[in-house]
Parts: sequence; C-alpha cells; structure tokens
Amino acid sequence: MSDRTLKTAKAPAGDNAEPVARRGVAHALQAMRAIMLRELIKFSQQTGRLVSALVRPLLWLAVFAAGFRNVFGVAIVEPYDTYIPYDVYIVPGLVGMVLLFNGMQSSLAMVYDREMGLMRLLLTAPLPRPWLLFSKLCATALLSVLQALAFVIVAALIGTELPLLSLSGLHALVALAAGALMLGALGLLLSVHIKQLENFAGTMNFVIFPMYFLSTALYPLWKLQESGAEWVYQLARFNPFTYAVEWIRFALYGKDPGLAPYVVLGCLAVFFGLACWGYDPQRGFGGLTKRGGGGP
Repeated sequence: MSDRTLKTAKAPAGDNAEPVARRGVAHALQAMRAIMLRELIKFSQQTGRLVSALVRPLLWLAVFAAGFRNVFGVAIVEPYDTYIPYDVYIVPGLVGMVLLFNGMQSSLAMVYDREMGLMRLLLTAPLPRPWLLFSKLCATALLSVLQALAFVIVAALIGTELPLLSLSGLHALVALAAGALMLGALGLLLSVHIKQLENFAGTMNFVIFPMYFLSTALYPLWKLQESGAEWVYQLARFNPFTYAVEWIRFALYGKDPGLAPYVVLGCLAVFFGLACWGYDPQRGFGGLTKRGGGGP
C-alpha cells in the first residue's frame, strides 16, 4: 500500500474523531439524565417518603427546639451578629439531618437494586462505571436538596427567621449541594459493604445517630468543650458531618466557613473514590453480585 493510500485510509478516522467524541459526551449526559429522571419519577410516586423526610426535622423544630427556645439560647458567636434563639440555631442542623437520612436511604435503595439485579444491569451499560455511579450520586443529591429546601420553606412558614432572600442564600445552596453529595457518596460507599437488606437497619444505627449527635447540629462545639465533654468535643471536631452543617450555617449568614468546604469536598472525593473501588468487578463488585440477587 502506497503512502498516499495509507494517508487516505487514515483521514476519515481523524475527521470523525471529534464527532465521535461529541456523541460519546452526549451519550454520557443522556444516561445521567435518564438515571436522574428515573429517581425523580420513583420519588414522586412515594409521597410517604417526602412526608417522613419533612415530619422528622419538623418535629424537632416544633417540639424540641420550641420547648427549649429560651433555655438553650445561643450567645453572640460566629456566624451570628446578635443573640439568636435555639430554633434558629438548630435549622442548619436539621437541614443536615434531611441530607443525612436521604443519603443513607439511597444506600438502602442501592442494596435493594443490587439484590433485585437492577444494579448489575446498570453497571454493565457501555459507559465508564464511575460515571454511572456519579449519575446515581447526582440523583441522590438532587432529591436531598429538594427535600431540604421543602423543609426550609416550611420552617420559614411556621415562624423561624432565616436570611433566605439574600446573596448569601446562593452560597448556602452551594453548601447544601456539596453536603448532599458528600453524604450521598457515604451512602454509596456503605452500600458496598451492606450484604443484605436485613443488615441495613443495624448498620445505619451505627452511622446516622453517631454522626448526627456527635456534631454541631444540636449545639456549638464551644458548649461541648465548656461543659467538660472533651472526648465528645474531639469526636465532633473530626466528624465530617460537623463541617457540612457548619458550611451551611456560615454560608447562610455570609461568613467565612473556614476549612469546612475543603473537608466536605475532600471527604466527598474519598468516599466516592472508595465506592468506585468497591464496585469494581475485579475487586468488590464481583463478590457483591454473587451475594445479591441476579448473580450466577
């Protein structure tokens, strides 16, 4: 074959490389849209899921926070410029509760899909496995953000004063989305190690409640240290959920969140990376398909 013939044969491949790449990107985005749409449709058919997601934090706000409104008032400390009642302080923590529970519930959905064989079908699609998992993660985060926003609206309607209509509200929305992604990635990672649906409740009790109560969701860190609970203080300092709540809280009032964004985004990368490693068929997922439904 002459050099001229060889160049002619190679030319179409080079000319078509960019359209093929564009089609690949379009295909990946279409798959993400399909996965997210599936989760949204499934969520819209589960009205009880939305109700339970709102009732839990609203009970804390309307009963617990209101009952201790004048007992646990928060002094003038960052990010606040004035004395605030306890119900105002607790709202970012309750938003974090919504994100945490939905992230863990997504773990349950992943285990269920794996046992039913749906996860195996999804992960054998002709797309990179991390992209498919990232699409699932984005769908989880979107549902978490929508539920959290619904809770914030209801909290504002029942009289909790929050600086929502300001530029800092956009920063708080970014913090909300980042926290949802981090906790969704944690749920994705946990779904690797939960072998059966029967083990889900026990595993979640060792994740949800320690993460929530050993954080600043209910009380500031300085109160823990002031009360002499040093070991609780130290555990709360190293709890990634603490930084997710603090980022939302500081962003809501237009203050510098410090290290919180770096901790949240760093934990997001670590959790998601470990989840991708666990769902790799050469490592974790090969065993998971055998334990779950649909495996040979």
